[in-house]
Amino acid sequence: PPNPLPAKSGEREKKDLMRITLIHALKHSIVPIEASFARHWPEARLMNLLDDSLSADLARDGKLSERMTERFLAMGQYAASTGADGILFTCSAFGPCIEAVARTHAPMPVLKPNEAMIEQAVAKGKRIGLLSTFPPTLVSMPPEFPSEVTLVPKLAEGALAALDGGDRAEHDRIVVEASEDLRDCDLIALAQYSMAPAAARVAEVTGREVLTTPDSAVLKLKAMLGVK
Repeated sequence: PPNPLPAKSGEREKKDLMRITLIHALKHSIVPIEASFARHWPEARLMNLLDDSLSADLARDGKLSERMTERFLAMGQYAASTGADGILFTCSAFGPCIEAVARTHAPMPVLKPNEAMIEQAVAKGKRIGLLSTFPPTLVSMPPEFPSEVTLVPKLAEGALAALDGGDRAEHDRIVVEASEDLRDCDLIALAQYSMAPAAARVAEVTGREVLTTPDSAVLKLKAMLGVK
């Protein structure tokens, strides 16, 4: 039989073999998170799962349900069945559902979209502006912050509808305008992955440091999987 090809270096081989499943409830999250992987971990093999009825159903029902958790568990099981090494959810309003997936598949890394950014934010300031375009996020996400910080929630009303209509410029304009109310905060956290492209303008208008979720999440997942 022919000789096998020489093995690559351990680190490079590990990077190449890592399969990461990205699970989305909004189609707008796909481009920002793929861009972050391209910057910070281009070797990762990505698989996208999208169910945009999740966000619509949550907006309709107004709260998370046992049925919603079951749907998340089904997606997590499917991701695991494909050989995923880690799962990253990009939908910020479903924290308890994602925690159920994480418990089921431990010790596989299963990340909520915002947990890495929250760790950064808490290390940097005590008064944190939380800017969101999806109302349920401002219900589900605040409990993920420790009690010693002060959160100032703000909804960029109408921004997500503009993005759904294909108007990125109007989305960003609304986000930037809403951020002006958070100038008295130590920093501003953008809750949705789809908001990341507006970060530079928010920082310029408010004069505050702005944290986005995609870059923080990729770096944390990479570290959890032991990839240098």
